[in-house]
Amino acid sequence: VQFVESGGGLVQAGGSLRLSCAASGRTFSHYAMGWFRQAPGKEREFVARISGSGANTYYEDSVKGRFTISRDNAKNTVYLQMNSLKPEDTAVYYCAAAASRFGSQLVDTYPYWGQGTQVTVSS
Repeated sequence: VQFVESGGGLVQAGGSLRLSCAASGRTFSHYAMGWFRQAPGKEREFVARISGSGANTYYEDSVKGRFTISRDNAKNTVYLQMNSLKPEDTAVYYCAAAASRFGSQLVDTYPYWGQGTQVTVSS
């Protein structure tokens, strides 16, 4: 499984970014996808996940109402729309494929990872 992530960058607080993660080498729709992030000096943390069909989504509390995860199985791509960005959202963002259709918020349940994309939010 390989991923190509894109969409990161530098944005002012209150701005928006959309991250994309294109996958190859796997039956994409059979597996949940997640987004995680890791800030300097901190552990990697869960941000959002989406089931294989796209019908179920789940968010970490601090991003609820601001971030939206979605997927296009025809394009083997998962997205993370990030609105109302805050400086504390600054991190490297990673997409990951779960080992099941529904996934979880646990890092160890995702065996496949993208290379990460930097998101920096200035105050």
